[in-house]
Amino acid sequence: MSLTESPTLDDFRVICLCAEWCGTCRDYQPGFMRLIDAFPGVQFRWLDIEEQAEEMGDLDIEDFPTLLICRGPSILFFGTLMPYLEHLRRMIETFQEQTAEQSLSYARSSPERLDWQKNVDLRALCGGPSDE
Repeated sequence: MSLTESPTLDDFRVICLCAEWCGTCRDYQPGFMRLIDAFPGVQFRWLDIEEQAEEMGDLDIEDFPTLLICRGPSILFFGTLMPYLEHLRRMIETFQEQTAEQSLSYARSSPERLDWQKNVDLRALCGGPSDE
């Protein structure tokens, strides 16, 4: 699926926002890329916040690795995660166990998550409409 298509409710995306100069990111990247084989139905993307700065909009990433996890148009997670792949693996598994309705409810279950849904830059990175 191209980034210009609107995601469906069953489309999972995991985007790692990192920087080439960051040693933690360089160490994390090979394992992150190996997760592609473990989750064939999930779209993984490594986004260098400096090389691809035009895609970042007004987002300011201060800590690494920062992960963005989306299911369809819903943002399920946005934040720094300790650089242990098992944490990310379990998070993805947990989100995949949810029904589409449960994911939608989860995405709206706190003020912080509601703010993520309204953030045009996060929505654009997830492949959803950024101008609603």
